[in-house]
Amino acid sequence: MATLLGFDYGPRKIGVAVGQTITGSASPLTTLRSREQRPDWDAIADLIGAWRPTALVVGLPFNMDDTEAVWADAARRFARQLQGRFGLAVHLVDERLTSLEARRQLGGMAKASETVDAMAAKLILETWLCDQQ
Repeated sequence: MATLLGFDYGPRKIGVAVGQTITGSASPLTTLRSREQRPDWDAIADLIGAWRPTALVVGLPFNMDDTEAVWADAARRFARQLQGRFGLAVHLVDERLTSLEARRQLGGMAKASETVDAMAAKLILETWLCDQQ
């Protein structure tokens, strides 16, 4: 059984989820706020230390016409930085429509806006896990 962390990268917020290969499922963990337009590397290091993942999964934004979204380069850069800082394998996965689906699943929850990114990270990670089976 391998544990993985999934990330829904954004310039202001990064959703994080945890999942396991044995179940092929994931759970939303948290949403981290960026500091001065930079990821909160200390908080990410704490999560990696606590969960001890064997790999990381980062959502790569695509448009509906199969072209990469404007912020795809920033997501790729974040993935490279994760790999360089923590020495773990980092996988990219199409994150198209995950935020929309996260909002749909959260429905009318009072704090839905605070949890959308973590729920999107859960969906990103589950997409990657499903593709591995």
